[in-house]
Amino acid sequence: MDKALYIGMSGAKQNMLAQRAHANNLANVTTTGFKKDFAQARSMPVYGGHHPTRAYAMTERPGTDLSSGALMETGRKLDVAIEGDSWLAVQNNLGEEVFTRSGSLQIDVNGLLRLANGEMVLGNGGPVALPPFDNVEIGADGTVSIVPVGGPPDQLVEVDRLKLVTPPTQALEKGPDGFIRRKPDQALGGGEPADANARVSGGFLESSNVNAVAEMISNLQLSRQYEMQVKVMSTAKENSEAAARLLQNL
Repeated sequence: MDKALYIGMSGAKQNMLAQRAHANNLANVTTTGFKKDFAQARSMPVYGGHHPTRAYAMTERPGTDLSSGALMETGRKLDVAIEGDSWLAVQNNLGEEVFTRSGSLQIDVNGLLRLANGEMVLGNGGPVALPPFDNVEIGADGTVSIVPVGGPPDQLVEVDRLKLVTPPTQALEKGPDGFIRRKPDQALGGGEPADANARVSGGFLESSNVNAVAEMISNLQLSRQYEMQVKVMSTAKENSEAAARLLQNL
């Protein structure tokens, strides 16, 4: 009974954690460039003083699906979709270089190119900064060009180039902030080198790679498993009460 109760309790807890992972995927089904997380469960021994038969289920996130999402046409000049296996390098709030496929870019009051959430977009020599302009264009190779204030409409001046990188997929992981970065044991000193062959599609955004139907089905299955685990705990309680009554009658 003790064993059944422990298995039911630990299983229910891990089911809730797995539901949270799938719910996070489902909540980001419309987030530009979002990459869904995998979830798996495995049995683990109990550490410390215990009977050798004790084990419990553990839910974990073994990795992230880095496959590309579908392209959505927006027609906006500052929207870019990164092609192939490349990534856009940005600087997070801690000053770290991280990678993203979200290409909805904005220009702040200081002329800095940022993501919609405020992270600075990196270029060849650091954050991309634009002088006053009448028009801005982003080329297929990531080149950022402007028409200076008062200049002829056909006079484009190259300002910088988006830092596009193509690190090995197996060397990447998603951090708690949702950005992609190199694994600690795969980190490079001096930052990721820019890939001159990387390309972007202007006027497009990459959608999330989450399959909403699959995530909903997974959550339903986990919900059923949770109900089953609660039933195991309820049965263990009933058996314990029945055994206690039998001992009282002896």
